[in-house]
Amino acid sequence: MRKILFGVAITLIVLFTLKYCGDKKENQATLKESSALIQEQIKNVGKLIVTEGHFSQVLNYTNSKELFGSYLTSNKKALVVVNADVFISYDLSEIEYDINQTTKTLTILSVPKEEIKIIPDLEYYDIEADFFNPFEAEDYNNIKELVKKTLIKKLDKSDMKSNAQNRLISELSKFYILTNSLGWTLEYNGAEITNQEAINKFKL
Repeated sequence: MRKILFGVAITLIVLFTLKYCGDKKENQATLKESSALIQEQIKNVGKLIVTEGHFSQVLNYTNSKELFGSYLTSNKKALVVVNADVFISYDLSEIEYDINQTTKTLTILSVPKEEIKIIPDLEYYDIEADFFNPFEAEDYNNIKELVKKTLIKKLDKSDMKSNAQNRLISELSKFYILTNSLGWTLEYNGAEITNQEAINKFKL
């Protein structure tokens, strides 16, 4: 009788051990599968987001040069018609993140800064200059710099930047949807992201 009970006990121990090991392996496989899925999602999201805009403006360029002190000045001027394409982009392949399988946490460490590219098309009209103050390469470079500064100011007053950030947040929200569906935790900037609204408050 004792031998039978001893055999049953040994069998139960063996079965329990096998079940425990099997559950542990299954849990590890699930964690590895989940982390692989998250990495794949980050890879898919890691693309270039581009917001495009167009600006048109007419600028008057003037330059005065003193001759013989302040007794005589020589002026030059031009009318500049500006048509510019503006691009705001985020390269999401540069997102830095950490995956912790033990705590089942995806931590976004940093989000890439926006990149602004301005491609101006300049047309010059009514160029006036004289022998003592001719139009030179430096003038065209100065005009390009003035145009760039003017366009940056116009860009800041437009809704292009906010539109670009909204597109970025829309992409980042996919991380929350994925981690939430897998039972993982999403963290950013030292805080846990518990709902969709928290993503909209990302400090980018």
